[in-house]
Amino acid sequence: MGAPRLSRTPLPGIGVRYDLTTREQGRLSVVAHRDGSRILSAYRQEDPDACALSVRLSSGETAALIDALMPTHHSPNLLSTTDLGLVAERIELGATSYWNGRVLGETRMRTETGVSIVAVLRRAEAVPSPAPDFRLAGGDTLIVIGTREGVDAAAAILGRE
Repeated sequence: MGAPRLSRTPLPGIGVRYDLTTREQGRLSVVAHRDGSRILSAYRQEDPDACALSVRLSSGETAALIDALMPTHHSPNLLSTTDLGLVAERIELGATSYWNGRVLGETRMRTETGVSIVAVLRRAEAVPSPAPDFRLAGGDTLIVIGTREGVDAAAAILGRE
């Protein structure tokens, strides 16, 4: 038996797909849609292309499932954004992004969407609380927090080519 493996595949305009291969070679996938919904799928072990189960979950159902799988994941010191009506997401800038080489302030992100960019991930480096003069680069992943509508608007702005 091998160790479990998790891979992440961006799905432009949709969200992100996560594929888990368990140590017993079982296969699960989760498609995390931008609207907060999730599709959880399990595949047959004898035919990894045959889906045995597929369930669409709302964001509330996803949170309930997380509570069932990890009942101790909440810490009183951690901010639970969903309880406050906020979401946190990763938004990746494409290599041909309009914003490649431009400074963060030019996006007018907070003014236009109400969303805060709390960090930028670049290669193996994280830049917390980037200043307005921070220069963006294709391949950067921006960590944003805001309302569902604001995050969707931010994704549209940052997806500009």
